[in-house]
Amino acid sequence: MELDLLFKIAAVGIIAAVLNLILKKTDHDEQAVMINVAGLIIVLMMIIPALEELFDTIKDVFGLW
Repeated sequence: MELDLLFKIAAVGIIAAVLNLILKKTDHDEQAVMINVAGLIIVLMMIIPALEELFDTIKDVFGLW
């Protein structure tokens, strides 16, 4: 796994956490939940190519398909 990907995931998490705190303090709980969901979706979209590469490597190592 690339170190760059970990930094991107951490940045998304930090931004989502800060926005979550700000929105919770201003009593915008629904928007805070939507920020959390959006952050989760962004991270999942970033991880999908890495998972695809992992599965391809596993297939090559074990000679599957």
